[in-house]
Amino acid sequence: MKEFRFRIVLITALFLFSLFLLYPTYQDIQNNSEIEEELAVIKENIKVQSPTISDEDLELLLEVKADSLRLSNETYKDAREKRVKLGLDLQGGMYLVMEVNTAKLLERLANDPDEVYNKLLKEAEIESRDSDENVVTLLANKLQQEGIRLSRYFGSIRESDEDIIENLEEQESDAVTRAIEIIRNRVDQYGVSEPSIQKQGARRIIVELPGIAREEEAKRLIQGRALLEFKLVKEPDFTVPIMNRVDEVLAKALYGEDTTSVETDSLSEADLSEEEFRKKHPFYSIAQVIPQSPVADAYVKADDRDKLYNYLQLEEVQRIIPDNVEFKFSAKPVTTQEAVEFYKLYLVNKQAELTGGVIEDAQANIDPSTTSPIVSMQMNSEGSLEWARITGSNINKRLAIVLDNFVYMAPNINGKIVGGRSQIEGLDNMEEAKLIEIVLKAGALPAPIDIIDERTVGPSLGQDSINQGFNSIFIGFIVVALFMVWYYKKSGMVADLALFFTIVFIMGILAGFQATLTLPGIAGIILTIGMAVDANVLIFERIREELATGKTVRASIEGGYSNSYSAIFDSNITTFFTGIILYQFGSGPVQGFALTLMIGIASSLFAALVVTRLVFDFMASKGAKIDVG
Repeated sequence: MKEFRFRIVLITALFLFSLFLLYPTYQDIQNNSEIEEELAVIKENIKVQSPTISDEDLELLLEVKADSLRLSNETYKDAREKRVKLGLDLQGGMYLVMEVNTAKLLERLANDPDEVYNKLLKEAEIESRDSDENVVTLLANKLQQEGIRLSRYFGSIRESDEDIIENLEEQESDAVTRAIEIIRNRVDQYGVSEPSIQKQGARRIIVELPGIAREEEAKRLIQGRALLEFKLVKEPDFTVPIMNRVDEVLAKALYGEDTTSVETDSLSEADLSEEEFRKKHPFYSIAQVIPQSPVADAYVKADDRDKLYNYLQLEEVQRIIPDNVEFKFSAKPVTTQEAVEFYKLYLVNKQAELTGGVIEDAQANIDPSTTSPIVSMQMNSEGSLEWARITGSNINKRLAIVLDNFVYMAPNINGKIVGGRSQIEGLDNMEEAKLIEIVLKAGALPAPIDIIDERTVGPSLGQDSINQGFNSIFIGFIVVALFMVWYYKKSGMVADLALFFTIVFIMGILAGFQATLTLPGIAGIILTIGMAVDANVLIFERIREELATGKTVRASIEGGYSNSYSAIFDSNITTFFTGIILYQFGSGPVQGFALTLMIGIASSLFAALVVTRLVFDFMASKGAKIDVG
């Protein structure tokens, strides 16, 4: 046994490690089943208590309940983060092909455009749709064909056409980069899990949003311009009564509790258990208000932010919030000494005092007095006058700087600000400051995004794909396994054991690297099942030939493996290189197929050359007969 010890330990360790990596996936499946059962009971209870509730409100309430159940248990969240990820075709969601309309950018950059320019730009835009050339190159060619220098519309008279073209191409490319950054920022803030955002060609962007249920809302979010707003923060004497009323309404809507209004200085009710307090005060159980603070900002744990957002969207809650105000979360959390992250919740005016349309320029810098990163903003003349009026008439009040519906900061107005300059502080690093600069510049330099292709995969269709895909894997495994046993007898059972190890290793590696499993990926696994026994077939045939010459079992096994290596490695390495090429130059489904194919090849080689060899060597050492049909 000593000669086999290393291989036994290696195989056992890899097998157990694969099961360990796959356990969160199993755990997540079990958790989802438990949640579905609880939601079914909750749904019936809601229908009994509120027979007139609309289907839309019921679904929203159930979504809130589901989020509450998932967030209330840390193991649920942990398992979901570590499970095997599912792609768009399996999970359902949206697939968008978007194109940045850089023609609008050139329209804005042009100096004194006339009818000739507008006509040529329109022609260049139309031609670019069926061409690999960018709009800048096509427009430049048309202007030169008309004998018009580019300096007529761009740059200065001293610049050559080549310099102007280079500058315009840089700005065109920058516009696409900014668009990608804005989309990624908005998608992340929207809370989409496992999104995929990729640049394709010069102007196109591929966006995959798994699990999206509200397609129109998601499209508006992505296509809208970067929105910067300056909004006044409401005072505590206005904010606290509204929070109290929200707390009462939530207690009744979620738990049927009829509570009276609570004051912020009585929120720590010592006579109530944690569960009782959560039911009586669902808002204050997750939104903590500091009684001694001169402001009414609520602090919400990062894990509870989405749940509270859903609470605030309930129809019952929306009815009691005044029409002229709205709740907004901070864009980034604050971290306590215990390493707990909290988001701030502000109540601000719905109507903005000023918008980002007046921002002329934005620049990421280092504040010389604090050495902290900041973003300086310069307003145009109209914005400067308005900014001076707003700050002058709201001294000692707070003004929230809201970017894409999230509050980046809410400084106190200490005096009238003239000159139209302002800045965003409290940033973590220059990378974040640079990102905000890009977003603000994109807002000031609009480049519309057009959706040119859109596909929606429903969750039920995705579930059907999962069921059919795994049924295919199961059927393929059974058919191949039965054939190997029928044709190679006892040795076929050894090959089936190796096949089982191969599938476990594949799924374990996918889980370990948090790779995304797609429908083409399942096809790659099915292909691997067939390829996995190919190496065993070569080995078995070689062993059969060696036995036919009269060699001993041990010598036949040694000869069978050594004589098979060249053919096995040649076929698998060439296929592996093909997978590398597909993964490198493909996208989406092609990459999913290539990834599982490469993992499958590596796993099947290990199973064929190590697992089966160990079994055969062990059988030979015990004097067992090797039956290869």
